[in-house]
Amino acid sequence: MQRILDDPSEPQAGEAKLAALTAGERVPWARCRQAYFGRGKNKQSLDAVEKAAFFVTLDETEQGYKEEDPVTSMDSYAKSLLHGRCFDRWFDKSFTFIIFKNGKMGLNAEHSWADAPIIGHLWEYVMATDSFQLGYLEDGHCKGDTNPNIPYPTRLQWDLPEECQEVIETSLTSANRLADDIDFHSFPFTAFGKALIKKCRTSPDAFVQLALQLAHYKDMGKFCLTYEASMTRLYREGRTETVRSCTAESCDFVLAMEDPTQTVEQRLRLFKIASEKHQHLYRLAMTGSGIDRHLFCLYVVSKYLAVESPFLKEVLSEPWRLSTSQTPQQQVELFHLDKNPEYVSSGGGFGPVADDGYGVSYVLVGDNLINFHVSSKFSCPETDSHRFGKHLREALTDMITLFGFKSNSKK
Repeated sequence: MQRILDDPSEPQAGEAKLAALTAGERVPWARCRQAYFGRGKNKQSLDAVEKAAFFVTLDETEQGYKEEDPVTSMDSYAKSLLHGRCFDRWFDKSFTFIIFKNGKMGLNAEHSWADAPIIGHLWEYVMATDSFQLGYLEDGHCKGDTNPNIPYPTRLQWDLPEECQEVIETSLTSANRLADDIDFHSFPFTAFGKALIKKCRTSPDAFVQLALQLAHYKDMGKFCLTYEASMTRLYREGRTETVRSCTAESCDFVLAMEDPTQTVEQRLRLFKIASEKHQHLYRLAMTGSGIDRHLFCLYVVSKYLAVESPFLKEVLSEPWRLSTSQTPQQQVELFHLDKNPEYVSSGGGFGPVADDGYGVSYVLVGDNLINFHVSSKFSCPETDSHRFGKHLREALTDMITLFGFKSNSKK
């Protein structure tokens, strides 16, 4: 790593922003790849990149949580991991390890090969093994003997004609336009966590999902089709299924929360019905009885057979204006979260699925912390990630109050 940093040579023509090809439109990259990367040194260098297990970015910026500026620092940290400068991450790679100048780290993962639990477990395993098993010397270096036989890093060689460099610049412009439009808000919710939620005798995930429904109604004044990702490993080594968490029952609960004439008892009754419905849908999704992957398969078959389906066309045309996902924490217990708060991750996030919607990721950390990531687009006049975050904090507080608890309560 140090040898790479100490290398004084200038980038070859077009090399500095080459990775922007993976960030822009796919068709220009495919054509460019076919025209300029199918032979010679370009093919050899591209093969070296694509055969590597992962990509490493030595980012020249400094990121991380700052006590004096908690909001802006976390938002900047998250946005940098999501897209960086659009030419310093190789977005086609399984994942990119991003190491910032001040020693902070994070990952950018390509989603097609695996889901969040895989990346989450990998990240926690590396962090826990490094810190709690291998350990560090007093000067901060990893314990262990230096291997003098490790070969020197080899500079990749490229021959990128002007036509290829033009595609690189066009791709970068396209990617920057998308990246600059992302309104990202990452924040910790410290008022309470899953320990207090469990005292309400409900699933923490159902509680958060109902809070998201309430927050969205506070934010937009209406309901929308909502996506929650569910793992299907219990079913058959599966990937994901969709939990449609905006239900008639959740709507009834939200409307009761916003209706000042409703009593606490009525709201609690509707909460119980809505949370039980959510848990039922989640169990169906986990065990292979969801509907969305089935509908997708029907869609694929209809396309293959060239059969028009008005039903599928209508069902699949409605956008997911609220796309949500819980990042699992400590699938295998590697260290005690509450005793080692400095090793707690803020979790993962993603961009909005719909141009006029929100993307919300959350991770329940230990007993007393929930980390949220909210994304939307600046170009949409109706959405605002910070405003949604404010409504989400209000929704969580309103709901815990129903059960006679207060924020930070130890009752």
